[in-house]
Amino acid sequence: MGPQLPATMRHGAAWLRRFAGTTPGLISALVIVSVLLCLLAGFTGANQLGGKVSRHEQVLEQTEPLAFAAQRLYVALSAADAAAAEAFLSGGIETPAVRARYQQALADAAAALAEATAGASDAETRSIVARISAELPAFTGLVETARANNRQGYPVGSAYLREASALMQDSLLKNAEELSADRFAAVHEDQRHIAALPLGTIGLLLLVLSACGGGSVLLLRRTNRWINPGLAAAAGATALALVWVVAATTIAAAALDNDDSGASRQFQTLAEARILAQQARTDETLQLITRGDIDPGEESYAAHIAQLRDRVVTVLGTGSSAETSVTDWTEAHRRQIEAYRAANFNAALSQAIGAAPESSASRFALVDKTLDTDLVRIRDDLREGVDDAGAALSWTPAVTLLLMLAAAAAIVVGLWPRLKEFL
Repeated sequence: MGPQLPATMRHGAAWLRRFAGTTPGLISALVIVSVLLCLLAGFTGANQLGGKVSRHEQVLEQTEPLAFAAQRLYVALSAADAAAAEAFLSGGIETPAVRARYQQALADAAAALAEATAGASDAETRSIVARISAELPAFTGLVETARANNRQGYPVGSAYLREASALMQDSLLKNAEELSADRFAAVHEDQRHIAALPLGTIGLLLLVLSACGGGSVLLLRRTNRWINPGLAAAAGATALALVWVVAATTIAAAALDNDDSGASRQFQTLAEARILAQQARTDETLQLITRGDIDPGEESYAAHIAQLRDRVVTVLGTGSSAETSVTDWTEAHRRQIEAYRAANFNAALSQAIGAAPESSASRFALVDKTLDTDLVRIRDDLREGVDDAGAALSWTPAVTLLLMLAAAAAIVVGLWPRLKEFL
C-alpha cells in the first residue's frame, strides 16, 4: 500500500501538467488567477482607503484638537508668567484685574493640560505632559512666595519671581513648545497619509486590467472570439474602480491643501506667531524686574518681534490688522525703553503694565487677540478641508470592494460557458 500514494501523486501531477496545456486548463487557470486578483485588489483597496477615512476621523477628533490644545497651553503658561511679572511690578497688592488675569491664565493652562492629557496616546506626549503637570505647582508656589514677600516689601520677593520665571522659561515653556511642535507634526503626517495615492491598490487594479487583457488575447488565440463579455465587464468595473480611487484621492488632497500655503501650514505658522508674541511680552516685562542692563532683553525682544512679523506677513500678508497691531506694540515698547533709559522708571513701568490704550500691555493684548481671532478662523478652514477630504473618500472603500467583487463575478459568469464547451 505504501508505494501506491507516491505513484498516485505522480499520475495526478502528470495529469495536471497535461490539463494545464489544454484550452480548458488555460481557461481554468485564467479564471482562478483573475478572480484571486480581483478579490485581492478589492480587499486591499477597502483596507487602504478605509485607513484614509479613519485618519480623517483621527485628525478631527484627536490630532488637530490636541495640536490646538498644545498651543493654547503654551500661550496660557506664558500669559501666567507675564501676569505674575505684572503683578510683581505693580508693587504691594496688585490690582484685581491683574490678579484675575493671572488666575485666568492658570485656569486656561489647567484646561489645556487636561485636554492634552486626555488626548495623549504615545509615550513621548505623555512624558511631556507629565513633566508640565509636575512643574506647574512648583511655579505657582514660587509666584505666591514672591507675592507674599512683595506685599511686605521684602526684596527677596524678586529672587523668588526670577526663580519662578526661570522655571517657566527653561522647562515649562520649552516642554509646551516641544509638545506643540510634535502635535503639529502629527497633523501634517495624518494629512500626508490621507492625500497620498494608495499605490498598492492602484498596482493591483492595474494587474487585474492586465489579466483581463491577457485573458482576452488567450481566448482569441484558443477560441477565435474577439470579445468575452465577462472579461470586458470585469475590465470596465476595474477601470471604474481605478478612476474612482484616483479621483477621490486627488479631490481629498486638493481639499487638504497640504502645501506650504495651505491651511495646515498657516495654522501652525500663526500658532508659532502667537507663541513668539508671548515670548516677546515676557522679554518686555522681565526687563523691568531685573532693573539692570536691558540690552540682552532688547536683543531677545527684537529677535522675537522680527520672527513674529515674518510669520504674520507670510500667512496674512502685509497691511493686515495683525501686522498693524504688531507695529503699534513695537512703538509702545519703544516709548517704554526710552523712559527706562532716561532713568524714569515710573514712566517705563506705567508704559509697560498700565491700562492706557497706548501702553505696551494694551497694545500686546490687541496683538494677542488679533492673532487668536485669525488662528481660530484658519483652524476652521483646516477642519473644513479635512472634513471635505473625508467626504470625498467616504464611499471609496465600499465602492472599490463592490466593483471588484462584481468584476470577479463577471469573470466567472463570462468564462464558464467557454469552459463548458470543452468539458
